[in-house]
Amino acid sequence: MIKVNENFLELQDSYLFSTIANKVADFTSKNPDKKVIKLGIGDVTRPIVPVVVEAMKKAIDEEGKQETFRGYGPERGYDFLREKIAEFDYRKRGVNISIDEIFVSDGAKCDCGNIGDILGINNTVAITDPVYPVYLDTNVMFGRAGKYDKKIGAYEKIIYMPINEENGFIPQFPKTIPDMIYLCLPNNPTGTTLNKIELKKWVDYAKENKSLILYDSAYEAFISDKDVPHSIYEIDGAKEVAIEFRSFSKTAGFTGLRCAYTIIPKELKAYTNDGKEIYLNGLWNRRQGTKFNRCVLSCTTCCRSYLYRWGAKTD
Repeated sequence: MIKVNENFLELQDSYLFSTIANKVADFTSKNPDKKVIKLGIGDVTRPIVPVVVEAMKKAIDEEGKQETFRGYGPERGYDFLREKIAEFDYRKRGVNISIDEIFVSDGAKCDCGNIGDILGINNTVAITDPVYPVYLDTNVMFGRAGKYDKKIGAYEKIIYMPINEENGFIPQFPKTIPDMIYLCLPNNPTGTTLNKIELKKWVDYAKENKSLILYDSAYEAFISDKDVPHSIYEIDGAKEVAIEFRSFSKTAGFTGLRCAYTIIPKELKAYTNDGKEIYLNGLWNRRQGTKFNRCVLSCTTCCRSYLYRWGAKTD
């Protein structure tokens, strides 16, 4: 008899953004004269910039010629794109990230959810409240959340870190030490940022407790304050305790094109049940090689988008 993954039965209602979309559709159908400002799923409202459109056309032309046809890409993504990411998003900010620590993917949302594949099922998980729903829902699917308590509106095994007006929308260290800590900065949905001093406290906390920070910096392109880091790796010691997720959706108006990347430093370790150290870079590479293949068009287009963003030539 085929069995279902019963963890899915612990999910509450439908996916949050689907619920929001249904409510918006219902409201607009009943109020056709109203203009709705949508603050749900982070989609764009303007067309893709011309340089990206041209890059996609060129990429399609390359796929139609024998001498430039690419086929499946390498497991971590093409070198030409990863070199640009390392140069423009990290080295220009004084951060040394090598290209074999960069994994190109089909979206930060996918990576935020899929990263749980290489992490232990019994890890305790800390999330901010409110939070981007993918962090919570995917851990429910993995079985890390436990049962849902309808009386208090929370999962029994999840460590919630409230962010509200009382604490300045800044997450505080939880009383129970978590194994996995999700931080989204600038935060979705509050927009909160942490300066270097505040973020250093989280890095030190993770190092002291051998915790892992899952750092979603999809909105880093909106940072203008010089004291607010664009990457957690601007903080000393962060490469020992953090995985960083980046998205082209917000950086280059890429929603729908599905391209992003994740940084897993080579010195980043986790542990087996008997305390043996395991490096996560190799595990993620093995996972990606087995379950995922990159999009050739997005790789070519993303590379040109990076050059466009930084004012460089796009050829």
